[in-house]
Amino acid sequence: MSTPTVYRFSFGPWNISEGADPFGPDVRAPYPHDRKFALYRQLGFEGVQFHDDDVVPELDAKTDPQIAARSAEVARMLRDEGLTPEFVAPRLWFASQTVDGAYTANRSEDRAYAWERTRKCIDIARAIGCRAIVLWLAREGTYAREAKDARLAYQRLLETVNQILGYDREVEVWIEPKPNEPTDQAYVPTTGHAVALAYASADPRRVKTVIESAHALLANLDPSDEMAFALAHDKLGSVHLNDQNGLKYDQDKNFGAANLRAAFNQVRVLEEGGYGRRGEFVGLDVKAMRTQAGSPVTDHLRTSRELFLHLVDKVRTYNRTLVEQYRAARDYEALERYTLQHLLGVGSR
Repeated sequence: MSTPTVYRFSFGPWNISEGADPFGPDVRAPYPHDRKFALYRQLGFEGVQFHDDDVVPELDAKTDPQIAARSAEVARMLRDEGLTPEFVAPRLWFASQTVDGAYTANRSEDRAYAWERTRKCIDIARAIGCRAIVLWLAREGTYAREAKDARLAYQRLLETVNQILGYDREVEVWIEPKPNEPTDQAYVPTTGHAVALAYASADPRRVKTVIESAHALLANLDPSDEMAFALAHDKLGSVHLNDQNGLKYDQDKNFGAANLRAAFNQVRVLEEGGYGRRGEFVGLDVKAMRTQAGSPVTDHLRTSRELFLHLVDKVRTYNRTLVEQYRAARDYEALERYTLQHLLGVGSR
């Protein structure tokens, strides 16, 4: 019998105490960025997700030596706290040059900016001891489909992936798909699109995907199926667990808060697929409720992590023999009853 996986957890500093939204004033004070690192271990986390400017603020105004110096400072902070950087992602959706996309922008000068920002991101990642570059293709899409040549856009995305792979022979590219928001319709909206790009790349071994629960739900897909597909192709670099209440804006609710059974199946697929045995992190991308006061606000992170671990216990005590019997008999009514009773902690008949 194999040793059970001991899961490691990560989150990004943007998940702590941010108190703004597009529709009203701040409801809590931001917590100083560099002080957030001291909160990770006490919450049970050891991995840190980064955007490039989480490491180096005002990145576009910095020279390469300034970027290197700040990166070294952050690397020291991480070592002091016993933390591991999981990935660094280029933030390519706030700059004026990325309004029409970054790698797929129609203007060549905007695409040049996107690559220069990505190059800096790779250098930052390596300086803090990280090999994974996440591409959340936030504005790679359109508000009017006639605005871009979609075939050319996909070619440009593939060229960018290959350019990253060629720039550094050790980095991995993890593509994080999302079907919409901030664009109306995005390119690479699902895991299947990301995996297809991986296989088309110059080094498919180094191109994987990050699956966020809410993003899959926004595409009207089941997150556990997306995860299973990536695992079947050995392409699951990481997960961002959260929840989503319907097909609307990206809510980043606590994991399991909207659909506990869907959360159970995500944990089941990860556990049965061997995720985490090679040190992969269970990433959380959850935001505190708008109404929550205080600073720092961290209960949403603690709650989501505890729920994941509780569901791990539920998965490990799931009666596989009984499940296989129900499957063999095609008695899915009985299987569903048993699953629900198991989640509720009541006896089956």
